[in-house]
Amino acid sequence: MRVWTVHLPPGAAAGSVPSTAKPGKAPLLLREGWSFWALIFGPLWLLRHGCWALGLASLAVLLGASLLPAPWDIAVAAALHMGLCLHGQDARRWTLARRGWKLAHVVAGADEETATFRLVHAEPRLARLFAGEAA
Repeated sequence: MRVWTVHLPPGAAAGSVPSTAKPGKAPLLLREGWSFWALIFGPLWLLRHGCWALGLASLAVLLGASLLPAPWDIAVAAALHMGLCLHGQDARRWTLARRGWKLAHVVAGADEETATFRLVHAEPRLARLFAGEAA
């Protein structure tokens, strides 16, 4: 069973349906734990998920590491990728919080669909937002 954090769009109070949310702006579910794709792609994974400040900073670290002597450049790059692998989802949560998204719930489920079902079952008012996403 995986654990997911549920983030509501800006303008929402925790546990409520956002009054200012645009149609199609559904709550976002982020899985807890490490990310395989962040381990492989590192800074590009951050940039793909909109974590611009951290993505650009990690690219700068990789470029700076390329100037180091042979064993150290690989060690710094490996450490950076491992750190992004372990804390990449937390970086996404931090970025969402800076953009005004609210942490609303924590749900457990085998996959995102099951977690969404459990969320809507626990908080039926959010079903309207998920329905707007499918339309």
